[in-house]
Amino acid sequence: MKNVVLALFVFIALTVTQAFAYNLRDFSSDAKIIAAMQLLEQNGDYDVFANMKKNGVRVKFYNLSGYGNVYATNSYDDFGRRVILINSVYASAPAEQIACLIAHESTHVLRKPNMQEETMATQKEAMTWIKLKNNAVTYPQTKLTKRLNNLADLQMASNADGTNYIQSKIASSSFYKAQFGI
Repeated sequence: MKNVVLALFVFIALTVTQAFAYNLRDFSSDAKIIAAMQLLEQNGDYDVFANMKKNGVRVKFYNLSGYGNVYATNSYDDFGRRVILINSVYASAPAEQIACLIAHESTHVLRKPNMQEETMATQKEAMTWIKLKNNAVTYPQTKLTKRLNNLADLQMASNADGTNYIQSKIASSSFYKAQFGI
């Protein structure tokens, strides 16, 4: 009887795992991006993949130097398909950090984000960093590391007292004020 129960448990576990498995090569052919997506998958961030699959999103590194100080962005290719472009400056960043950028950008569904969507995306980025950051690792002190640490601090403070510090930060940003017309 124990063998039957054990076999049934293993079967169910494998079936459920397969139900949530995505072919990561559907989203990118870049090994670093795939490694970042594997971290998201291992941590149960299936919503990232569900949104990308639903919208046929591809992810790649791209030179965003002409766009100002941009870490990553959502864009559309010549055929109208969504593409997440991660600034090629961060191609050597740790996979955990790239995963955070993917998590953020995958949250966007509107062609032109609004305050609510940008807040949700940035909170997703912060929460992903909180989950994936390995405290035993010394991360390179880049703009991206500083951004992620700052967002994580804001998110943890928000969780502690109920104030949405990330939304406040976005609302006070001159970049977002111009983008949202506020």
